[in-house]
Amino acid sequence: MKKSSFTAMILGTVSAVLFALGMCMALVQEWGAFGPGVALGCVGLLMGVVTLVVWRKMEHKGPIRFSGKTVLIILVSVLGALGLGVGMCFCMVWNQMILGVAIGLLGIVALLCLIPLVKGIKA
Repeated sequence: MKKSSFTAMILGTVSAVLFALGMCMALVQEWGAFGPGVALGCVGLLMGVVTLVVWRKMEHKGPIRFSGKTVLIILVSVLGALGLGVGMCFCMVWNQMILGVAIGLLGIVALLCLIPLVKGIKA
């Protein structure tokens, strides 16, 4: 494993754990830690951006160029993840199984659409 990949893996894991813990702190009302949870979640997001910058620097890559395709990929990925999460909420929190499964499947389909968007279709 390359040094840059190992570094990105460690930093990415720490940032994801911080973000997830922060969101749990903010969203689980029984914990009563909304403010600190939001702060910890923001630290996790910031660390994720730092991870991306550090990895690109170690790989000697230039800055990310935002094109129309990049914006579309980001939009589809965010909508797909939100669709999957909202579908899970419908099933688990609001006890609306059929609607939750339908919304979740739409989110999964949107995430699957990322494969040809990012990699392209080759003959």
